[in-house]
Amino acid sequence: MKPRHKRLALIASGIAALAITAALVLNAFQSNLVFFFSPSQVAAGEAPRDRSFRIGGLVQAGSVKRSQEGLSVQFVVTDTAKDIRVAYAGTLPDLFREGKGVVAQGKLGADGVFHANEVLAKHDENYMPPDAQHAVDQAQKAQKTLRNP
Repeated sequence: MKPRHKRLALIASGIAALAITAALVLNAFQSNLVFFFSPSQVAAGEAPRDRSFRIGGLVQAGSVKRSQEGLSVQFVVTDTAKDIRVAYAGTLPDLFREGKGVVAQGKLGADGVFHANEVLAKHDENYMPPDAQHAVDQAQKAQKTLRNP
């Protein structure tokens, strides 16, 4: 082989290795990407049915129902405009309370119930995840415009 051909083969193999590495990184990124949706967006059908995503808002007062035989719990997440039932099996965070901010990660079932595999609660009295706070604010603005046209 001529030196020119060796250089071209080396460059081609380097480009191929770079392309394979980029494809693997993008595939890993895509599989770990989780989007956030408000209850209004989920009710409007904007959330995926076959992928994991996060839903956030406030835990509706009086909605927490714990099962007698295990760690299963059901509650309602609201953004004050729409409500979504959430089912979770596991230990809830210590800061989980009715009327407080929560973010749950999981999948939406065919029955319209969000089946969570992780529940995150707010950190202190004034904290709510920014996406959840924005969703609640938007829903409250929409409710005000519907009441006062």
